Amino acid sequence: MTPLKTEPAKKRRIRDPKIVIDARHLDHIEALAEGAMQRNPTMADRLLHEIGRARVAPSKKMPKTVVSIGSIVTYRDETTGQERTVQLVYPEDADIARQRVSLMTPIGVALLGLAEGAAFYWDTRDDQRRTLTVIRVEQPADAEQSAG
Repeated sequence: MTPLKTEPAKKRRIRDPKIVIDARHLDHIEALAEGAMQRNPTMADRLLHEIGRARVAPSKKMPKTVVSIGSIVTYRDETTGQERTVQLVYPEDADIARQRVSLMTPIGVALLGLAEGAAFYWDTRDDQRRTLTVIRVEQPADAEQSAG
């Protein structure tokens, strides 16, 4: 009797979704990551990893459906089915009461550069792994036009 063949474990590993970063934000994002090395090395490493694997695009060629600094993002937590809308901002503009999420948070790093429809894993502060799916991305100018 021949043993059943099984797929190698590597194939089952879920790959990180592709990300795109706006070239005009790159220097500021890198500076934030480097500045965080002493205070929060885990967050800094995570952000530098994302920068390293990202495709950097000129501002004019940034897809409008990709999360960038200032983007308004609606995502769904696949565990709870709950949807949430936030704006990704630099740390100095963060205000959770106004749904302005800092890039320098686990969710902020996870959202950066994702396109609509992308799903990603996010580890919460209490070490729970969640899958989140980006439902909609609006750029600030688009959001202002649709609101008015």
